Amino acid sequence: MSNLTTVDWSTLPAPEDDGAADHLPGLAVPSRPLVATDGGAVDLAALAGRTVVYAYPMTGRPDAPLPEGWDMIPGARGCTPQSCAFRDHFAELRALGVAHLFGLSTQTSAYQAEAAARLHLPFPLLSDPDLALAEALRLPWFETAGMRLLKRLTLILRDGRIETVFYPVFPPDRNAQAVLDWLRDAAG
Repeated sequence: MSNLTTVDWSTLPAPEDDGAADHLPGLAVPSRPLVATDGGAVDLAALAGRTVVYAYPMTGRPDAPLPEGWDMIPGARGCTPQSCAFRDHFAELRALGVAHLFGLSTQTSAYQAEAAARLHLPFPLLSDPDLALAEALRLPWFETAGMRLLKRLTLILRDGRIETVFYPVFPPDRNAQAVLDWLRDAAG
């Protein structure tokens, strides 16, 4: 299996903005509790303060191959580098007022728990395997290898309402820095 953390982004097709997230800014997040890798349930609609949720297709595992053709699906590759970047910038995000940070995918929480532990994430990953939140918000998605997966995007919420959306996200390892830049601009 190829390395999950070192990626030459210039060799991968970049996703294009297809308008599939244009409707999200300003929406109230519906109450759809999601299982978290820390064992709890999280209702994004009920969280006070600023919340960052980065949605990604799926995390790879060092012991399992990615779906065939994965690297050629625009925007699919990069879940591990994206999670690591949010991990590495966690303290800065908190210092800029982010009360809650989560990763989100359609993978089961049991599957995600391996990645959360392996990557030493200081925040939980959320699981939406039945697409309850994804469908309620009409989040962009794609299908491959019989799986319906979220397209990569990042939501910034305040008190359960979507303030802004980063979509498409590419390269994923720079998404956390883009969020930091937006937070600094919003504060200043």
